[in-house]
Amino acid sequence: MTPQTLLPPNLFAGRTAFITGGGSGINLGVARHFAALGAHVAICGRTQARLDDAAMQLRDLATPGGGRVLPVVADVRDPAALAAAVERTRQELGPIDVLVAGAAGNFLCPAEQLSPNGFRTVIDIDLMGSFHAARAAFDQLRERQGCLIFISAPQSFVPQAWQLHVGAAKAGVDNLMRNLAVEWGRFGIRANSIVPGPIEGTEGLRRLSSPEVDERARAAVPLRRYGTVDDIAQAAVFLASPMAAYVSGTVLLVDGGNSLVGSALWNETVKTLPLRNPVESQS
Repeated sequence: MTPQTLLPPNLFAGRTAFITGGGSGINLGVARHFAALGAHVAICGRTQARLDDAAMQLRDLATPGGGRVLPVVADVRDPAALAAAVERTRQELGPIDVLVAGAAGNFLCPAEQLSPNGFRTVIDIDLMGSFHAARAAFDQLRERQGCLIFISAPQSFVPQAWQLHVGAAKAGVDNLMRNLAVEWGRFGIRANSIVPGPIEGTEGLRRLSSPEVDERARAAVPLRRYGTVDDIAQAAVFLASPMAAYVSGTVLLVDGGNSLVGSALWNETVKTLPLRNPVESQS
């Protein structure tokens, strides 16, 4: 199904978007919107089969003569592999105009039980992975006066129980974004972050919630609903569009007002959730 959008279908014709973690979830939703608006789209992740399946979905959205799709394997923790993926994108799709750094990892763990390796893993995927992607794409973004979009999280500024590792990583991502907005603005590169609220139908929400928590959490959102993948994707294409040409260094909350109510409900109910395997959106 073609994403619902109010923007012109050729808005990103001739432009290239590179999306880490693009094989599933929010990041695939972002890729779908760029593809539907005419962009060439490279989706980067760790699993070739999942990327190939996602690429088929994206190609179905392309209009005749529209953008091309490239599934390219790389782990964002490996700067050499990521640099190779970025260079392959230039060769096959053209230089990158939009980089979406969306690869992320998460799991529930009390701080006193969090191992150094567990903490480091999330830092490596979220923060180091964002740096590696931005650094690898810099030359192409400078050439195109492009933009960076980081997928952040409310843990960046709203402390939440059992999320110490994520809060530290995402706070670093938002600070990284602001520094790049300052330093790379002289090259015409813009940098912004998107903070999603709870998003319906994502693996993260399934893993980090339960039916008991879900009912109360949904009611606590000021807009009284969870968000959709399309809500985040629409924000991303806005930030990449000419409509946001003077927007840089901004953390854009797309959460229905959820961060305004704080984390008391989460902190009260998180202990009822089972400890599960880590959730990774490197795809």
